[in-house]
Amino acid sequence: MAKNIMTIYGTRPEAIKVAPIIKAIEQADDLENIIVVTGQHREMLDQVNTMFGIVPDHDLNIMSAGQSLNGIVAKVISGVDEVLEQEQPDAVIVQGDTSTVMGAAVASFNRQIPVVHLEAGLRSGDINSPFPEEANRKLTSQIAALHLAPTSTSRANLTREDVSENDIVVTGNSVIDTLLFATRNVEVTFDDSRLEELQQRRAAGSTGPILLVTAHRRENLGSAMEDIGKAVADLAAKHPELTVVFPIHKNPKVRSAIKPAVEGLDNVVLIEPLSYAQFTRALSLADIVLTDSGGVQEEAPSLGKPVLVMRENTERPEAVVAGTVKLIGTHRQRLVDEVSLLLDSAEAYAAMANAVNPYGDGDAARRTVEAIRWKSGNAERPQDFGGQTD
Repeated sequence: MAKNIMTIYGTRPEAIKVAPIIKAIEQADDLENIIVVTGQHREMLDQVNTMFGIVPDHDLNIMSAGQSLNGIVAKVISGVDEVLEQEQPDAVIVQGDTSTVMGAAVASFNRQIPVVHLEAGLRSGDINSPFPEEANRKLTSQIAALHLAPTSTSRANLTREDVSENDIVVTGNSVIDTLLFATRNVEVTFDDSRLEELQQRRAAGSTGPILLVTAHRRENLGSAMEDIGKAVADLAAKHPELTVVFPIHKNPKVRSAIKPAVEGLDNVVLIEPLSYAQFTRALSLADIVLTDSGGVQEEAPSLGKPVLVMRENTERPEAVVAGTVKLIGTHRQRLVDEVSLLLDSAEAYAAMANAVNPYGDGDAARRTVEAIRWKSGNAERPQDFGGQTD
């Protein structure tokens, strides 16, 4: 009899990483999908589902304007609990570190339904950074029955916290599965004419360097976000041959901090958030990536892009060790100096621009399905992903 596997997710980054898992379960004769979305990110979540042809069985649509973190978690727990009572799944999959993940894990645990945690074991070492994600993933680790760690570093983090090796499988990160699918199989035309023109000029070899910037972290809101905007403006003035592509987050606090500094600058392309397919294309066009995102730290190394991370710490240290990612904080002058170094020094650029990716090989979805089968007693334990950290 097939096992009913419920996958619960709510944000675009979660959707990107669970999509290949959902498709792999769909192809498994002994597993059945139950797909639940919370709608923690609405529009961006729907874009990814559409790209992969995923139609949720349940949509909780929890978001409302201005609600607090506690309000989000409360809606997740109560909404998920109703679906769990209705569907009675054999296991629940959650991914990462959002309020959806933590709330869904708590709701499942309280009904004694095993929780499978994708991307388990990431740790920054600071409970307040990233906030609230570091706490969310640590709480979820206390609840999970099966921990699917992306790297052996993540596995080591879990074993230090007394998680049994028998409950951990190193799968690699499924974001690489999705990235490789998108870059190989999805033809992209940008909705924004400025980006489409930039793509055509790059193909013709007639552009200068391209800097892709993303910023949204809650802990960077306020003066740090204002510094990011001012640093981008400084870079645009210092390097007139540079084109800055900046998909600006919909959070009004992000926009009010960034826009005053960069609006009206000829070589800053300030655009609405991109669909996943368009973002991966923009990532492939870029020469340098400046970001505070976690997922971009995993994706860009696959494409050989140096990543400068606007944070003081990271729960993804593997690429820092590999040399493709550098932590630079949010100080205005530091941002200008670090980007300028990569623009001005071919040696510094070459030292970071290598395509060695410690995060995955595009086979994480298969390992995930095998791990679920193994944990339910229906298969051999899958071989761990080796990566660069073994």
